[in-house]
Amino acid sequence: MSPTPDFYQYDARPVAQISVEHQWLRLDWEDGAHLAAHALWLFENTVGIGTDVSTREGLVDPANLRLDMSLCDAVADVTGARIVVTFDDALDASFHTGWLHHVATGQHKAEGHLPSQVPWTTSDFSHPPSHDGGQILGASEALIGWVNDLLTFGVARLQNAPLDPDFGLRLGEQLGAIRDTNFGPIWDVRADVDLAGRADTNSTANTTLRLGPHTDLPTRETPPGFQFLHCIANETKGGWSTIADGQAVVDALQSEHPEHYDALTTLRWIFFNRGPGIDHRWSGPIIDLGVTGSPLTIRAFYPVRGFPDMDPVDVPRAYAAMKVFSQLASSPRFEISFPFTPGDVLAFDNRRMLHGRTEFTAGGRRHLRGIYIDHDDVRSFARASNRRRQPASSGGTI
Repeated sequence: MSPTPDFYQYDARPVAQISVEHQWLRLDWEDGAHLAAHALWLFENTVGIGTDVSTREGLVDPANLRLDMSLCDAVADVTGARIVVTFDDALDASFHTGWLHHVATGQHKAEGHLPSQVPWTTSDFSHPPSHDGGQILGASEALIGWVNDLLTFGVARLQNAPLDPDFGLRLGEQLGAIRDTNFGPIWDVRADVDLAGRADTNSTANTTLRLGPHTDLPTRETPPGFQFLHCIANETKGGWSTIADGQAVVDALQSEHPEHYDALTTLRWIFFNRGPGIDHRWSGPIIDLGVTGSPLTIRAFYPVRGFPDMDPVDVPRAYAAMKVFSQLASSPRFEISFPFTPGDVLAFDNRRMLHGRTEFTAGGRRHLRGIYIDHDDVRSFARASNRRRQPASSGGTI
């Protein structure tokens, strides 16, 4: 049996009806799935001709496409596992019905085999979805359960994880490549303060001060997708973690404050890292919707928001919109707060979640270690792990 244009295994999905209309192959299944497949797309996905047998990558340079290519016939084999298509040049090509069905049901799309995002508020839960971190390394079922919660809600916590300072690196490496930055592949948030709350540091994160709702590294063209914060020590009083679902806040702004939503999604600010030998800058709106299909990116770290990048007449409404945005994000309606305990790993979507902490109220040692990992790697891990777990969706045209 010839291979499919990827490295997955498929069950046969016999087709109920097959028709050929010049350049189109039309397939219908008993479950209601339908696929309209163009001759050129079928040719590109013919393994051994349009697709390389070893790499399963395409071989056809678009400059060499024959745009008038058409189909003469298509029939199912006796097992129902294959459709044999005849092109107008007498080439026969075989396509697995399970692979064709997965395209018809939308599982080939970027969101395929990923859980749907679920916006939430404090009426839904008071602390992050939590999992046992003690045995998660090397435990595939436990790991994918935690990752699916992370993708669904944008935040998921591990508890009772080892206090090994490099645990975050080892955890992240199970999912993909660690996102390195000027802070290094793993970085410290450390507050060794005296009883008066004094700390010797040049970073707000390493003081006892409150951090309002924010996302990290809005100074980058593409901020890191996920952040994992591992609590190694916490002897302070106060300093509770705070999280609000930025997607829920954005939805509320759009429906309840459309004028502020417009300002936040269109008016640009220059975000600027201030540091010796560092000059990262990016210009974008606070709520960056990107292009259709791209992840929501919230750029909301006020310590690095440097300059308005807009017509001066728009500056007052930009500030007014930011105020409402921040008030909503830190309100009891949206923000949950909870203590950080040694052995906790708080993972969250850095471009969707608005995280922060309350002020410390007494002295003590507090040490967190963090890593970043991009959306692409976490989603790749989830797709590969979730194959065959999710119900099919409907419709498809290629």
